[in-house]
Amino acid sequence: MFDAFTAAQIETSETVINLVHGGNGPPVLLLHGYPQTHVMWHKAAPLLADRYAVVAPDLRGYGDSGKPAVNGDPETYSKRRTAQDQLEVMTALGHQSFHVVGHDRGARVAHRMALDAPDRVRSLTTLDVAPSQAAFEAMDSSLAFAWFHWHLMRQPEPFPETLIGNNAKFYLDFLLERWASVAGAITDAAYAEYLRCFSNPETIRASCADYRAIDIDLSHDEADRGRKLACPLLALWGANMSKRPGWQTGRGLDMLSVWQERAENVRGRPINCGHFLAEEAPEETAAEILKFLDTL
Repeated sequence: MFDAFTAAQIETSETVINLVHGGNGPPVLLLHGYPQTHVMWHKAAPLLADRYAVVAPDLRGYGDSGKPAVNGDPETYSKRRTAQDQLEVMTALGHQSFHVVGHDRGARVAHRMALDAPDRVRSLTTLDVAPSQAAFEAMDSSLAFAWFHWHLMRQPEPFPETLIGNNAKFYLDFLLERWASVAGAITDAAYAEYLRCFSNPETIRASCADYRAIDIDLSHDEADRGRKLACPLLALWGANMSKRPGWQTGRGLDMLSVWQERAENVRGRPINCGHFLAEEAPEETAAEILKFLDTL
């Protein structure tokens, strides 16, 4: 995986970020989701790297990036602080402004980054995610069922850490199977990396802190209520909901509409797959991103 890419670790002001980068052209930052790492881009990144300089990091708390201790600071894993890591990474690599593509947790980090650093984010692409504020304000039984993991991981420590850590493989396997609709989309090599990283108790601790930071994230979102992103936004999402009814939108939200409420220039469409677009439908997903970026 990532044979034509260069691996690196970059020290930021608060932690160390593990990443791969490669390709030539305008820079594109790829931010992964839960419960994965930068490896989720191993099929799509080479397709983008033909025309763009691609950077694929592990978020703080995930993969081989640093996992700062919370130590009483609930903002440690806020999307604002996680976004700041990535801004510093891109600065270190010489990229002052860049496009951002985020999946799942990575899309939430990217959204906050675009709000906090609009001069640096040229465009935002979100994969299979609705804005946190919209989702929590429209929470119904359908969405709560789909987001059982979020409500579990928000509980006080060490409750979720203990339950998940008791059999991390079983928990990871359930999520990957439940959220995917294309059999075999997650390769053996990618799965081995996910399992290696997810089995680390520090990853479990940090990822719970990431989800537990929602109260801080929502307070940041509230301060920006009504403020629309000026950068162009592409929203793509998995259309196959057979194993994950209620995912992201519950019964009351529409994926395109919720992003149109938060950005001036929005386009998007569903793709016939499950949650893991970059692995279940890499060619189609990359083609949509390239078509979007090439118009900017």
